Formats: sequence, C-alpha cells, structure tokens
Amino acid sequence: MSDGYQGVLETVGLTVGGCGVAVIVGGILMALWRAVSRSEGSRYANCRRDVGRAVLLGLELLVAGDIIRTVAIAPTAENVGILAAIVLIRTFLSFSLEMEVNGRWPWEGERMR
Repeated sequence: MSDGYQGVLETVGLTVGGCGVAVIVGGILMALWRAVSRSEGSRYANCRRDVGRAVLLGLELLVAGDIIRTVAIAPTAENVGILAAIVLIRTFLSFSLEMEVNGRWPWEGERMR
C-alpha cells in the first residue's frame, strides 16, 4: 500500500472517529438542553433515551473509524486481533444501550404497542 493512500485512509479514519466523539458530546449537550427546556413528560427518561441514542450513533462511528485505521496502518494479525476485541466490547455496549433505550434487543424488531 502506498504511503499517500495509507495517509489518506489514516486521515479518513481519524475524521470518522472524531465525528463519533462529536456526535456523543453534541448529543449529550442536546439531550441536556432538551431536558432543561421542556416541561412535559419525564425529563429524566427522555434525557436518558436521547443520551443513549447519541452514544449508540457515536459508537458506530468510532468502530468505523477503528476499522478504517486498522486497514490503513497495517492489517497484521495483532492489529486485527486488537480491532476484534474493540469491536466486540463496543458491540456489547451497543446491545446493552439498545436494550436500555428501546426496551428490546436489536434482533427483536419493533415492539407492538
């Protein structure tokens, strides 16, 4: 892989990861703002749900950035193993957050009301 191509992939991976962090921070700030500015419903439950959604989206972007950077740096067995561990941990976190936010596992589909 050429150095230019590798540098571009590294930059893209860092940018995607940075967007993930920005989504998490922005989502938390937006959730707090909505909780403070609204008077109806359960502020805590709505804020918690909004924060959970922001973290879920941010985690997806962070995983994507990690995958891109791992391919860009060097797809060695050690790097792929580290990436697999990171993806496994983040997937567990995503499933747990999905359960907290929506009250169902991701594979259960939409709940009937």
